[in-house]
Amino acid sequence: MASILVCYGTGEGQARKVARRIGGALEDLGHGVAVVDADDCPPDFDLERFDAVLVGGSVHAGRNQASVRTFAAANRTALLGRPSGFFQVSRFSAAPDEGRQALAASIADDLFAETGWYPDLLGLFGGAIRYSMYGYVKRQMVRWWARRTTGDTDTSRDYEYTDWDAVSRFAADFAEFVERELSDPADGDAIDRDERPDVVEELTHP
Repeated sequence: MASILVCYGTGEGQARKVARRIGGALEDLGHGVAVVDADDCPPDFDLERFDAVLVGGSVHAGRNQASVRTFAAANRTALLGRPSGFFQVSRFSAAPDEGRQALAASIADDLFAETGWYPDLLGLFGGAIRYSMYGYVKRQMVRWWARRTTGDTDTSRDYEYTDWDAVSRFAADFAEFVERELSDPADGDAIDRDERPDVVEELTHP
């Protein structure tokens, strides 16, 4: 059994839902899990008591939350020294066109370049439109985006785009990876942690 931290940042609550779903799936697989909001993780948060770490967040104004970026940068060495993964929740990943999906991937890449942390596994998931939480200006901006992508322009209701089966598969993939790394970190098939940028590309989860 591994001890796993799931640290997330959220704006409207969808990344929290994803983090909790991942945490539950990891617990079902027999691991000890702590699911913590990045706002409650100070920069000097002790990661030494965790065997592996998953970090996640949602995209707003083209970036991940400041709390997620700060956590990743402050804990870069500890993250690189153990199995780690990153999941990102955004409307871009829910869009049907490849251009916007590629934009979602590039936002994650920007986080890695900014913090110097390259995780072992990456999950990109669709987010949500929560018209009920928006003021007038943001509601109209999101409606404009939806008209050109998903078509979900009814502002009297909210929309959720997260593929929960994909989230569960991501959790299972991460658990399998962690178990393999911890069982025999010297195995020739284990990831070379000096090659993190290439590893992220190879293990990107669909």
